[in-house]
Amino acid sequence: MNEATGPSRPWFDPEVLESLEPMLERLAADPASLSSVTDPARAREVHLLDSLSGLAVTELREAGRIVDIGSGAGFPGIPLACALPAARVDLLDSVGRKVEFMSGVIEALEIPNARAVKARSEQWALGEGAAAYDLATARAVAPLEVLAELACPLLEQGGALVAWKGRREPESEAAVRAAGDVLALEIDRLVTVRPFESSRERHLYVLHKTGPTPPGLPRRPGMASKRPLAV
Repeated sequence: MNEATGPSRPWFDPEVLESLEPMLERLAADPASLSSVTDPARAREVHLLDSLSGLAVTELREAGRIVDIGSGAGFPGIPLACALPAARVDLLDSVGRKVEFMSGVIEALEIPNARAVKARSEQWALGEGAAAYDLATARAVAPLEVLAELACPLLEQGGALVAWKGRREPESEAAVRAAGDVLALEIDRLVTVRPFESSRERHLYVLHKTGPTPPGLPRRPGMASKRPLAV
């Protein structure tokens, strides 16, 4: 189940990093303080390189329609959109000031294949986002079992969820496996990455959608966290 890889820089053009530098400048200057990491060099590592480490996953590199759940300040969605110009990337967040920041970055950096959407994933999955994506991403958003439930109705059958994590989450892994048919998502593998030379190991969980969206999904906003199905 486990794969390991070194720093992910071979997976993207170095010019991608240069093109994203203005995003870090905007983040550092933003009065809303969307990130506690404002030092440019450190932000380059923990935001840009960490986001781009997801390109170690084949399904992500080959995806055509990506949804970034709880995108926040735009990570990993905006760096991935820059690295994958042929993919369409929708960045979901329910907080207006975050969506406004992302929209400003997308406009300033002229990223035609990305858009920021103000919506909870559960609401988006009831309309335009229903089974609309072949890949979902999530970074520092929620436990794995919660992410699985949120991603399921957004993904087409056969689609994949890539979830960024620090340490492994054995309890969450067990919960997702136990849920089985209820979630229609199963853990395919765990990819261990080192986004930059001095970083600790990071883990990318890769889950595949094994069937159609089960009845009852998505549930009401917030229910996935309050009463997880995968327990």
